[in-house]
Amino acid sequence: MEPVEARQEGHALKPAAAARGYWRWSKEDFFPEPSFGSWGAYRGALAATPARLMDRLIAGRSTDAAELGDMRRRSENEMRRCLTWWDLTWLGFGCHLGAGIFVLTGLESRDHAGPAVVLSYVVAGVSAMLSVLCYAEFAVEIPVAGGSFAPASAFRMRAPWVAEGYDELDLIASAVIVATATMAMLSTKGSSRVNWVASAVHLLVLAFIIVAGFLHAKPSNLTPFVPYGVPGVFRATAVVYFAYGGFDSIANMAEETKNPSRDIPLGLIGSMSVITAIYCTMALVLSMLQPYTAIDRNAAFSVAFGAVEMRWMKYVEAVGALKGMTTVLLVGALGNARYATHIARSHIIPPVFALVHPRTGTPVRASTLITAASACVALISSLDVLASLLSISTLFIFVMMAVALLVRRYHARGVTSPAHGRRLVTLLLAIVGSSAGIAACWGAAPERWAGYAALVPVWAAATLGIQLLVPVARAPRRWGVPLVPWLPSLSIATNFFLMGSLGAQAFVRFGVCTAVMMLYYVLVGLHATYDVAHDGAGEERADHGDAAGDEKAAVAVAATHVEKSGGDGGQ
Repeated sequence: MEPVEARQEGHALKPAAAARGYWRWSKEDFFPEPSFGSWGAYRGALAATPARLMDRLIAGRSTDAAELGDMRRRSENEMRRCLTWWDLTWLGFGCHLGAGIFVLTGLESRDHAGPAVVLSYVVAGVSAMLSVLCYAEFAVEIPVAGGSFAPASAFRMRAPWVAEGYDELDLIASAVIVATATMAMLSTKGSSRVNWVASAVHLLVLAFIIVAGFLHAKPSNLTPFVPYGVPGVFRATAVVYFAYGGFDSIANMAEETKNPSRDIPLGLIGSMSVITAIYCTMALVLSMLQPYTAIDRNAAFSVAFGAVEMRWMKYVEAVGALKGMTTVLLVGALGNARYATHIARSHIIPPVFALVHPRTGTPVRASTLITAASACVALISSLDVLASLLSISTLFIFVMMAVALLVRRYHARGVTSPAHGRRLVTLLLAIVGSSAGIAACWGAAPERWAGYAALVPVWAAATLGIQLLVPVARAPRRWGVPLVPWLPSLSIATNFFLMGSLGAQAFVRFGVCTAVMMLYYVLVGLHATYDVAHDGAGEERADHGDAAGDEKAAVAVAATHVEKSGGDGGQ
């Protein structure tokens, strides 16, 4: 068997791939797996779908060594390690401080929360921080790519033949997405510098708005503070959570971070803490400028400042919103392309999208794919549709991340006994089931406490059961979430709770999108990943073994290789 060191070192570019070049479009590049070799082979693969689903369910979890070595080599070229904690912190500002704070705050204050929208941002921020911790551990332990609306309504065109919510053609948004994605393709470090400048300008604009707002604030406008009751606060929380989405883009940059174990926690936690404070302060300013009943749904801050004879502030707000939209899209283009790269490395989507360009060191093909999809969505979808759909999708993903963290800590092949494995599954199902039940109770009848009295103790007992009855199978090597299993379990509960605060339409849209993605997976992704796992695509096979010692040795060597290459990234 080839030594672990030899498997992890080198292989930055396969000779055959170099001969073919980066831009190639043959069927074999998009679908190299035997299942797609002919129609007969594909029909045979479809007939074996149940068995393959079971195979992927049981054996589909990859090892750390595979993530750090074999899967990275599928990109053929290395991404450049050029980012520090300073870059990640400002990328965190850039991906969060967009136009959403100007739009969502007014919408939710007027319709659902009143002045208590401040509390909505606090609750959403705490929930987001729990998810940030989970993302940070995965990004530190497995530092690979994917390790996880401007006020321009005047430029929209109406398409009356399309359903409401998808009938506004926004050419500006689509054009900005293309422009920022092009920048992201050219240089990661260059994109970080542009983001730094734009985010600094945006922070100055927000600081000016906050100071000017407090100078004209009236504390009496905070009364009544919770006009729509506690349910309104949590309904607004589920929507403003959309403003916290995007930190996963920072975690996805782990492969290009010089020192992931230090830089990622500093960048993620530091930027999220500052952002939460800014959001809460902005919400307080708006609530004190005007009574919530007078807040304009479409231009909350502009109208509020106009009421105190500062109509020119709308231009200041426009500058901040446009700068914010640009950085959000830029960082989103960076992070989402790395996420798509990771998916392509696993062959869920065609592996040609995993290729890293030899000159720029960026995943140009994945960036192009994400740009095309994002531009199409931005062209036809309105903000309220996107906010609710992305909120529920983000919350669901964060639930899965917290569950995955618990599985990672308490289950390892060759270490966890079958009895402990079954116990872990049972307790996890109890945590997820009780959390979903609490959310259902809240969504159906928030004033009835009988359901909470029965389900909250189940959640607490299941979490305590994991702590006491399931031995830890894997400890973080560098940085880890504190208070496990309690913080990940609390993240599961809070994210489910926020999902239960969304309206029925959000679940319908989420269900439709999920059904489409599951259909694609069953028809395409399942068979591609099955072939790769069983050497069907001609990939180099590495025998990682099932023994805990073999896996730990491979992980240690791969991680050492990653750390050694940390200082080699280009600027």
